[in-house]
Amino acid sequence: MLRLVSDNLNTHTTAALYETFPPAEARRIARKLEFHYTPNHGRWLNQAEIELSVLSGQCLDRCMGDRATLEREVAIWETERNQARATIVWRFTSAAARSKLHRVYPAVS
Repeated sequence: MLRLVSDNLNTHTTAALYETFPPAEARRIARKLEFHYTPNHGRWLNQAEIELSVLSGQCLDRCMGDRATLEREVAIWETERNQARATIVWRFTSAAARSKLHRVYPAVS
């Protein structure tokens, strides 16, 4: 079973498989997927991406000899991170977004 974490975009559904593939193939693929949707405001997905980036930099920055070693190292990293009660500090405020992404935000006068 593959767990697919995605946003709530209308193309991220089982129905999209049936629009793309013949019914038998769509069903075969759909039976292998477990959909998990992120909240509409996406912060959860941002947090997951940040946490995966931290994992990559702190734990996966070296070669792991085999899957058992990888699983053990990630479990140790996860335990240490949880014991430290590590949190994500949001630094990208609305004001910073308006400044940095000025082309996206409409000008208000």
